[in-house]
Amino acid sequence: MPLTPDQQAEIDAARAEPKATLRAVSEGMEAHLYSAHQVLDHGLVRVIDYMGDDAAITQAARVSYGRGTKSVSNDEGLIRYLMRHWHSTPFEMCEVKFHVKLPVFVARQWIRHRTANVNEYSARYSILDREFYIPAPEQLAAQSTVNNQGRGQILQGEEAARVLELLREDAMRSYDHYEAMLSQDGQQGLARELARMNLPANVYTQWYWKVDLHNLFHFLRLRADAHAQYEIRAYAETMCRIVQDWVPLAYAAFEDYRLGGVSMSGRAVEVIKRRLAGEVVTQESSGMSKGEWREFEAIWAEKA
Repeated sequence: MPLTPDQQAEIDAARAEPKATLRAVSEGMEAHLYSAHQVLDHGLVRVIDYMGDDAAITQAARVSYGRGTKSVSNDEGLIRYLMRHWHSTPFEMCEVKFHVKLPVFVARQWIRHRTANVNEYSARYSILDREFYIPAPEQLAAQSTVNNQGRGQILQGEEAARVLELLREDAMRSYDHYEAMLSQDGQQGLARELARMNLPANVYTQWYWKVDLHNLFHFLRLRADAHAQYEIRAYAETMCRIVQDWVPLAYAAFEDYRLGGVSMSGRAVEVIKRRLAGEVVTQESSGMSKGEWREFEAIWAEKA
C-alpha cells in the first residue's frame, strides 16, 4: 500500500481540523486536500497546498487587459478565449503543491519538465524503503517495431511470467545487498550516498512538486497523452481528475483545446484544403515525410 497506518492517521488528523481563511477557496480542491490517490502499485499523488481558482484566472486577465475584455460576458467565455489564443500569464496565477511517490525511472522522465519547484527525498540522508514498481501483467509489452520509444504486443504466458520473476528477483537481491552494505548493529558500513547506487531504477522515491497551472497544463498535455509512457501517464491522469475539480472552467477549456485539440503544420493544412477541393493527395504528393504522413493519416484519414 502507498501509505502506512501512521501516515494515514496523520492525513486524517489534518483533514479533521479545518481552518478559517479569507483567501479564495475551491470546494473541489478542498475535497482532495491531503488525501492520497494511489497510482501504480506503491505510488501516490496528494495535494499539499494550492492557491487560486477559476476566478483568479479571470481576475488576472481583466487586470492585465483592462476594459479590453468588457465584451466577454462571463468567466467561462474569457477562460476559453485565453486558452484558445495561448495566453499563459493568467493561468500562472494559480499554483498547486503535490506530494508524489513514484519510481525513480518515472521521476527521471518527470524532472525534464523544468518549470516547477522540486524537493526530493534524500537517499544520502535517509534509507529508501523496500518498495519497487512491478508492472501488472497487462503492462508487459515487447519493443515496438514502429516507435523506437514505445511498446508493441503484450507478452503472454511463460515469457510474461519469466520477465516478472526477473524483475522481482533482481529488485529484491539489489535491496538485500543495499542493506548489507549499510551500517548495521553498530558496525561500520558503506555511506548511504554510495550504497544507494546499487538500487534499481524501479525503486520508489518521493518528492514535493510545486507548479503553476499554466505549466501544469503543459505537463498534462504531454504526459496524459495516449502516446506517453503508461507509468507516467497514470500519474498525469490522476492529476487531471484533481485539476478538473480544482478549476473546472479552466480544465474544460484545456481538455477541449489541448487534450482534444490537434496542432497542424502548414503542409497538413494545405493537404486538408486540397482534399476538401476534391483532390486525391498521397504521401508522395503531400510534401510530408513518411513519419509525418503516418501521424496525419492517424487523425485525418479518409474513411471508406
